[in-house]
Amino acid sequence: MAVLQIRTLPDPVLRQKAKRVTKIDSSIQRLIDDMIDTLRADPNRAGLAAPQVGVLLRITVIEVPEQELITLINPEIVKKEGERIVQEGCLSVPGYFGEIKRAVTLKVKAQDRHGKQFRLKAQGFLAQALEQEIEHLDGVLYIDHLESREKLFEIIQEGEQ
Repeated sequence: MAVLQIRTLPDPVLRQKAKRVTKIDSSIQRLIDDMIDTLRADPNRAGLAAPQVGVLLRITVIEVPEQELITLINPEIVKKEGERIVQEGCLSVPGYFGEIKRAVTLKVKAQDRHGKQFRLKAQGFLAQALEQEIEHLDGVLYIDHLESREKLFEIIQEGEQ
């Protein structure tokens, strides 16, 4: 298991569409374990998609407070309900966060790391994380949802002026 390097803009891999996983073998299990290690390396991370570590496969891992870790292989958004304004950041767009619209409730279908199909209904922060990570698999970043440049904010670290 290893902590993998996060790809950041303008890396072209972030804008490519990931391929479906057709066989869940030991290399996929190793990738999932490495993605979990990478996700947990920083306590401020909520989700990670395989393209963010340079692998164009439809795999994502998500771990939000009060929830068990979720591994999704070949996830699809089945239904979105409602709309809310959220503040969102991304490991692949370091140093910034933006104000965008996300669904209130999300229904997703996917496979777990053993290939078993499952469905998940999520609200709030989990729905937001799912929506962001699944969009990564299609080469879409949260900044693509900004209504204007004024909705993108630089994160200023303590002590910086």
